[in-house]
Amino acid sequence: MATRLDVLKTYKLFIDGAFPRSESGRSLAVNGADGAVIAHLCKASRKDLRDAVEAARRGLDKWSAATAYNRGQVMYRMAEMMEGKRRELADAISAVGGKPAGKRARTAADEVAAAIDRVIYFAGWADKHAQVLGCNNPVSGPYYNFTIVEPTGVVVVVAPDRLPLLGLISLLAPVICSGNTAVVVASQTNPIPAAVFGEVCATSDVPAGVVNILTGERDELLKVVAGHRDIDAVHAAGLSAEHTTLLREGVAENIKRVTVRGGEQIDWFGDDCQSPYWIEPFVEFKTVWHPASV
Repeated sequence: MATRLDVLKTYKLFIDGAFPRSESGRSLAVNGADGAVIAHLCKASRKDLRDAVEAARRGLDKWSAATAYNRGQVMYRMAEMMEGKRRELADAISAVGGKPAGKRARTAADEVAAAIDRVIYFAGWADKHAQVLGCNNPVSGPYYNFTIVEPTGVVVVVAPDRLPLLGLISLLAPVICSGNTAVVVASQTNPIPAAVFGEVCATSDVPAGVVNILTGERDELLKVVAGHRDIDAVHAAGLSAEHTTLLREGVAENIKRVTVRGGEQIDWFGDDCQSPYWIEPFVEFKTVWHPASV
């Protein structure tokens, strides 16, 4: 009997709630631990990134106008769908042979469980971060003075290579729970978990455009991110010094916020990234005056 050849999966981009191929027609091969090709992915181009930003901008009004309770419920549904894909996500993490790092031995299953728990954690903050980050300010005179928070807008999330799923979720969840929309640049060394997460988003009530996922090369995509005038902020971790400098130089020209976290120093499994203050860089503070009755 002839030897059967496996049909390898080609993971597509996730833009505006759909799964398009790259407009460039390019693809990337992903190699497993033994060096054999295990899958193909679309290699996103600068036009794909521009399309993703436009989709995120279109989705912003609906997502930011949704009630905080509704956003929390959508994120909880996202965690439910991830729970149903636990084995697939774990296989995607371990497919390239990487092992999660941490203070003790971790497995791919541990990473998936931690990522699910982190989605639930920030889902809980969706209707609470405004009270913690905002305030009732003491003023002199017959007035009430309130500081309230609003989402910044379209945020690019650059996932780290170490812990490609947990790192991605830890950067993305505080962005979307506060009403922002996101364009994700997946891990370059193991982008498959991000591609599978796109399938989670497509089936978990996330409105089109809220989460958009690109796979490709950072050298190509971050140049576009740095200069793009319709991106309001960047949340990244584990970048090289060159990529960090590239993004910060983009700030000088178009005034976007850039938050780059030291991926190697963060204990992604611990409490380092579980805080409402991971939400703070991606909200705007608006102060409102209101006359008080005498």
